[in-house]
Amino acid sequence: MDSTRTPSNALDQWLAEEAATRQRLDAGPGPGVASPAQIGGKNGLEMMQAMLRGELPYAPIARTLDFMLIEIDAGRAVFQGTPGPQHFNPMGTVHGGWFATLLDSALGCAVHTMMPPGRAYTTAELGVNLVKALTPKVARVRAEGRVIHCGRQLATAEARLVGPDGTLYAHATTTCLVFDIPASSRP
Repeated sequence: MDSTRTPSNALDQWLAEEAATRQRLDAGPGPGVASPAQIGGKNGLEMMQAMLRGELPYAPIARTLDFMLIEIDAGRAVFQGTPGPQHFNPMGTVHGGWFATLLDSALGCAVHTMMPPGRAYTTAELGVNLVKALTPKVARVRAEGRVIHCGRQLATAEARLVGPDGTLYAHATTTCLVFDIPASSRP
């Protein structure tokens, strides 16, 4: 973490970015699935950028689990989440499935940015390591996914889930299968 950034001003920056993103997403089509006509001819990065601009629907699970895409670049995706009591396990901490979903989203979307038109991917393996419990005392966390390798048949990526003070809560890796989209599914 930059030594000039305190956890408090980092959180303020995160909240400002979230508010700007939420405003764009709320002005767009909302949660849903893009139609083949909406995504026809776009590569994965173009699709993800359009989603972040509020031009394409975003995944409904993001609203359900209170997280959102914040940044997208080639081979990189950042999601921000709000851990809350609705995500608790029976022990009163955030359920590991919430960690995994947020990390899987960052991993998968990072891989998605590397897909040319007519190509797609699916998760074949997801490994998550929870290293610190998470409670709503942590106002926000960010999952940053980065592609390690993207080939014709396999892609791999890694992600870290951190708080605004830089605390690591979890890290994950994925292996994705890469394939051609069947011609019958294309616009």
